[in-house]
Amino acid sequence: MARKGKRRKKFKEEMRMAMEQVNYLEIANSFWLWLATGAAVAVVFVQAFLFARKSYGEGLELGLTRQQMNDAIKSSAITALGPSFVVLSSMIALLVSVGGPMAWMRLSFIGSAQFEMMAMNFGTQAVGVTVGQDPMTLMAFASAVWTMTLGSIGWILVATFSADKMDRVQQKFSGNDTALMGVIATAAVLAAFGANSATHLVALNKNTVSCVAGGLIMLILGPLADRKNIKWLREWALFFALMGGMLVAVLWP
Repeated sequence: MARKGKRRKKFKEEMRMAMEQVNYLEIANSFWLWLATGAAVAVVFVQAFLFARKSYGEGLELGLTRQQMNDAIKSSAITALGPSFVVLSSMIALLVSVGGPMAWMRLSFIGSAQFEMMAMNFGTQAVGVTVGQDPMTLMAFASAVWTMTLGSIGWILVATFSADKMDRVQQKFSGNDTALMGVIATAAVLAAFGANSATHLVALNKNTVSCVAGGLIMLILGPLADRKNIKWLREWALFFALMGGMLVAVLWP
């Protein structure tokens, strides 16, 4: 038994040394990993197409005109530009450590760079590697990938098993009162954005500067667009606020 244990220990040590000699970026940016992550991202595109087609058809059935639907699509696309630039900048920071395929797939699925960076750090630290201080190894890369992937399964399971029950929750809260449901939905959105902004406001750093600047820009552009009935400004206001807030934070001394 002792001899068998020594052989196993020696084998593990040889495997560890062999993995350390491999440049992890050769694996992280390999063709097969691009292929695997590409298949996963393709699912996102298929879902987006199906949801968009279904929503468009439902909108027409509810009595909305094609012009109204097309305007909504245009406004949504413009509004998505700001957050997309934020995700893109985060992806650039992430791919330096875990390579292009994983950064692309993770932020296409979740879009939360904060979670992905935290999960990556947890994974690498589990094998004794600190990102930014120690050289990344193949073992640390594998640990980071597993941590990022398994760490988000909870969200998927909750959404899978609770989505079909949301109608009953909605009816319980609003009692089929559509006006009340609108108030609840608006309050939920305000609470979500408020909670997210509060953490940056109390930090008293450049995050605070960015949050305040973005809010002021939106406070100016929103009423201006409504008062002057400037349709394009109403559509682009959120984008200008997001990009303006980031620019002010970068230039802040």
